[in-house]
Amino acid sequence: MSESIHDLEIRLLLEAIYERYHYDFRHYSIASVRRRLGQALQPFGVRTVSGLQERILHQPETFGPLLQYLTVQVSDMFRDPEYFRALRSEVLPVLATYPSLKVWVAGCSAGEEAYSMAILLEEEGLLSRTILYATDINQDALRRAQTGVFELDRMRRFTENYRLAGGRGSLSDYYHAALGGAVMDARLRRKITFSDHSLATDEVFAETHLVSCRNVLIYFDRELQSRALRLFRDALCPMGFLGLGAKESLRFSAVAEDFTELDATARIYRKRA
Repeated sequence: MSESIHDLEIRLLLEAIYERYHYDFRHYSIASVRRRLGQALQPFGVRTVSGLQERILHQPETFGPLLQYLTVQVSDMFRDPEYFRALRSEVLPVLATYPSLKVWVAGCSAGEEAYSMAILLEEEGLLSRTILYATDINQDALRRAQTGVFELDRMRRFTENYRLAGGRGSLSDYYHAALGGAVMDARLRRKITFSDHSLATDEVFAETHLVSCRNVLIYFDRELQSRALRLFRDALCPMGFLGLGAKESLRFSAVAEDFTELDATARIYRKRA
């Protein structure tokens, strides 16, 4: 099959998903979507993307499993430790001057970054006065995040990341073994509000002091990247902070002039007053 026909099938599938289920992947990177759908063909028992479209239109129960392929659910606690180290040294001392805080972790997946942020805030004495929002479009991922349960075999890597991020104690202080996994402490879970939010279709829901959205924009096309960045800008209070992924930047973006670069290596920006 020619690439043009294949991409036409993809565009029709994404349009069908939007019309039928109101999930908007139409402005995701075509290369990324092409790769993920290619991985889904064999498990779904179809030979073409058109076969996937027929399945999700006539068998609604198959859309949930397909959504797992379309959304990226790969993360670690304290992923890219230098980012969290920079938050600890450059951002949280400023946020500590506020009487109360709101933090938004966008594209939270199964909660790894949200719990990392909660631990960071706890160690800096700020969690008790912080409302922490964690959002994603994948309902299954949000349900897993709310339980706060991670596989025990992942904790060694999480622990090393925590150490490199400047952790002040032991990561084991924040979880216990139960339910066949590592369960995050209830005091962390109580401080995080997990909710459904789409950067493609939804609007700002709160004024925040820090937005952390890492390794999400790389899966969007330029138009959707601009939309998401405008959401973050509008959500941030004056002089609020924005953190992006290691391969993401505000350079040449639609909101570049609205921010100053605080830490180029850690990809942390500050909204202009």
